[in-house]
Amino acid sequence: MTEENAAAELNRLRSSIDNIDAALIHLLAERFKCTQQVGALKARTGMPPADKTRERDQVARLRTLATESGLDPVFAEKFLAFVIAEVIHHHERLAEAQPTD
Repeated sequence: MTEENAAAELNRLRSSIDNIDAALIHLLAERFKCTQQVGALKARTGMPPADKTRERDQVARLRTLATESGLDPVFAEKFLAFVIAEVIHHHERLAEAQPTD
């Protein structure tokens, strides 16, 4: 492969990565819109911000999806843990802002 061909291939691959990164950001934004609604519902009804059973089920489900997709399930679990921590933080803030009776 010539240096010129290698540079063109590198640019093509980087363009794909940039498109995937943009899609990931848009998907995360949509996910957080949904989780904000969940947090608001939990705050209004006095439900706790965290749901350990749901978290455990999600981790298991996403580890399976990761394995099926050829993604390291440990990485997928770490990524999900980060996202869940952010969601719980948002839910806690919503609960704190909820007026008490």
